[in-house]
Amino acid sequence: MVVRGGGAWPGASRRRRGTSGAEAPATEVSRVNILIVDDSKAMRGIVMRAVKAAGFADATYREAGNGAEALAAIRAQKPDLVLTDWNMPEMSGFELVQAVRAEGHALKIGMVTSESNPELREQALAAGALFLLYKPFTPDAVKAALIPVMS
Repeated sequence: MVVRGGGAWPGASRRRRGTSGAEAPATEVSRVNILIVDDSKAMRGIVMRAVKAAGFADATYREAGNGAEALAAIRAQKPDLVLTDWNMPEMSGFELVQAVRAEGHALKIGMVTSESNPELREQALAAGALFLLYKPFTPDAVKAALIPVMS
């Protein structure tokens, strides 16, 4: 599922090719693609609203209900950012991070979790997650996690 937001994503300028093949100016703002992965549809909505409230409303959002669905979505169209829950059926968020890295995808991945065990945090970071966002979270916490990764 794809949902589009409506505000500006800080630092989202990039060069894009137009229909003629020429590069567009670097000042053109393109939309950031975010994949939100959680087995709870309600939690996917909460994460999306928090990301938008944190100032990242002008993004294209896709959703996946588990790591296996997310991996298929990533293979089909690479997002700029993946926000994944840790505990899910079929493939966990941790297994998703491992699979994405094993396939050589250089994606920005953050884990959204209620797991606060320091050992699990280290495992996630070692596997390739860039940050962990602990539930419950606020838009300010989301912004603090995303700004360094997305700028």
